[in-house]
Amino acid sequence: MSTERVSSFIDRHLFLLSRERNAEVERTSLVFSNCSPKLLEKKGLALNGLGIAGIRVGLGNKTLVELERPAAYHTITIFPPHTLRPGDLASIEENVVSNARSKKSTKSTRTPVREKLKPAVDGVIYKVSDSRITVAIGSSHSDLSDFEFPERCRVLKLVNSITYDRMENALKQLKKIVVSTPQSGVVEGFGRSRLVEVLLGMTTPLRVALTYNISFLDDSLNDSQKAAVRFALESVDVACIHGPPGTGKTHTLIEIIRQLTSITPVNPRPLRLLVCGASNLSVDNILERLLALPIPSQGTKLNVTRIGHPARVIPHQDALNATLEAQAERSDEAALAKDVKNEIETALSVLSGKGKGGKVLRGPERKRKWEEVHGLRKEYRRRERNVGKAVLRESQVVLATCHSSGGHQLRAEEFDVVIIDEATQALEAVCWVPIFKAKKLILAGDPKQLPPTVHSWPQSKDIASSSHSGTVSGTGVQMNSSGTASAAEQLEGLNGGGDDGNESDSTETEGSYASDAPGLTSSRGRYRVLTPPRTLELTMFERLEIMYGSEIKCMLTVQYRMHTKIAEFPSKVMYNSKLITHPSVASHLLLHLPNAATTSDVQDILENPIVFFDTAGCEYFERLEGDGDESSRCNENEATIVYNWVATLVAAGITPSQIGIITPYQAQVALLSSLLRSCYGSELEIGTVDGMQGREKEAVIISLVRSNDKREVGFLKDERRLNVAMTRARRHLCVIGDSSTVQHGSKYLKDWLLWLEENADILSAELD
Repeated sequence: MSTERVSSFIDRHLFLLSRERNAEVERTSLVFSNCSPKLLEKKGLALNGLGIAGIRVGLGNKTLVELERPAAYHTITIFPPHTLRPGDLASIEENVVSNARSKKSTKSTRTPVREKLKPAVDGVIYKVSDSRITVAIGSSHSDLSDFEFPERCRVLKLVNSITYDRMENALKQLKKIVVSTPQSGVVEGFGRSRLVEVLLGMTTPLRVALTYNISFLDDSLNDSQKAAVRFALESVDVACIHGPPGTGKTHTLIEIIRQLTSITPVNPRPLRLLVCGASNLSVDNILERLLALPIPSQGTKLNVTRIGHPARVIPHQDALNATLEAQAERSDEAALAKDVKNEIETALSVLSGKGKGGKVLRGPERKRKWEEVHGLRKEYRRRERNVGKAVLRESQVVLATCHSSGGHQLRAEEFDVVIIDEATQALEAVCWVPIFKAKKLILAGDPKQLPPTVHSWPQSKDIASSSHSGTVSGTGVQMNSSGTASAAEQLEGLNGGGDDGNESDSTETEGSYASDAPGLTSSRGRYRVLTPPRTLELTMFERLEIMYGSEIKCMLTVQYRMHTKIAEFPSKVMYNSKLITHPSVASHLLLHLPNAATTSDVQDILENPIVFFDTAGCEYFERLEGDGDESSRCNENEATIVYNWVATLVAAGITPSQIGIITPYQAQVALLSSLLRSCYGSELEIGTVDGMQGREKEAVIISLVRSNDKREVGFLKDERRLNVAMTRARRHLCVIGDSSTVQHGSKYLKDWLLWLEENADILSAELD
């Protein structure tokens, strides 16, 4: 594989990342500059009219500012529907009531353009409840000293560019490594390892067959999970674990981690691992499993450390205690800094007017107090850094999101193995951030579920002009009316078997890819070349599978979630009928839940695993909410059917916490929330497909929304979206939609609706 081709691959990634960064910043800036405060709140990007409920110092010396809707200004203190979540970047500003626009700033792309009557302070959302939101502000925040918390505030959601910076830096370092010369200036610690060469097709991946029987530490593993563990241990460079819904992917990863951190014939010493994920939720899921492991009969409990802002860690005490900040605070040196922290907290209370006497300092007196706080924090940070390094030296397993692994805490750390969970939801560029820190990579995910969210789709002219190697143009992918191809179409174009203009290069031998039945240890025959991506949706997991074939991955095949009927269509269409239902869940129904009613009148409702309300012919047409890029769709009649079916299930004994409602559109989520939240509270989960990925419920109701004379289905056409939606259900799946519209979206949708007609209980969609 020539370095020129690899260089083109990286250049294309950098180009697409630049487009994505610009698209996200422009999208959010447009919203903030064009929207009134009320409309921002309606779009879920802001909470207005808040008051300060309290200020304290939290983990990592972060200032926690708690805000609420004061009863003096609001008849309802519960927040309206919004998209502010723990881990999001947010700004606390003075509340505004006008829609006056500020001049656009060209100095920074970090924050959207927004009106600021007084200086704002930015932080990370730490905790959100129905009536309170807590924002964590870093100890070194430069704006805090100038920000006098007003009587009324608002919280705004911001764009975070730090992740883009780290992805771009990783790709630039990768390019330096690949084309390195003695004068190239490659940063120390970023070497051209065998793993890097394998991932770029410059060397063939290897597997070494184990000559001993693995002693599995978890007796509950099934045969496919054991095979995946063996596969991961045998792989010298990279292994991909394909985990369809409910197959115990995390369960399998925990066993792999335990094997790698134990002394075995392959590991003469316990290996040091960096475990990453595409999201904080995926990382915390593994963290909780590791913390729950029993102490081994021989040896000690795994030493685990979680890297990341405390506001982004799941708010469970055990998980918080595993964070670097918490472990550092329990050290001897941190104990010496306790008095410093108390002084900081006292000073902050005085500055906010919450201290003794309630006096707000002004002028020189306020400036002196802030200088005192800055000095105290400088000393605290120095102690914190030293303690952090000592904690990490003792950690055998370090957990972080992919992008946070590029932070200063892990800058000089090295590991034996990097594991990336939910790798099919992570951009390839962000996976490179932790990869440089280890010699072996294990990727886990499901390419048949939703890919990473991408806001910028390249136009056809960009596909041709930005392709440095000439391999991206001429794809045969059809563009839609907006000039972009759907994700499914673009991936289909990549997988379609065309030569992509590379036929003349297929005779490369050293370090290229086999195009037909490649062997992992083979270095001869016909090979495929590394091709620049058409879209950022193509993940590293998928790219490696395309290049190396099925031998690069091992698939888990036994699912423990869905009733046999619910799993039937996904298994056949998405997983080549390889997905097998475990006997323990094969026939479970709502009827078998201990809280289900036992009267005969609810028998028919609870014993049906699949129900379909077909609205064809009912003229339950969709409605467009908003305009432009911020528009969304809802369907009021479908929402009424959802409301009625939820009421039916609850009357039959099913609790709201056992029910999940999924719909592709945010406007439908808002409509359903307004109808159902007052009746069933927050226990009834209502979300988009993206928001519900990774979740499961005993009963799932899907509102498809689309119903129109033009037979347009939008992104329902992406089969992965519906695959996620229907595989959230354990015992009961209810689908509400217009078959006369939806069936025209794709062959997949037509086959699915035919399957529903044959296998579901068809109920009347007519409303009284």
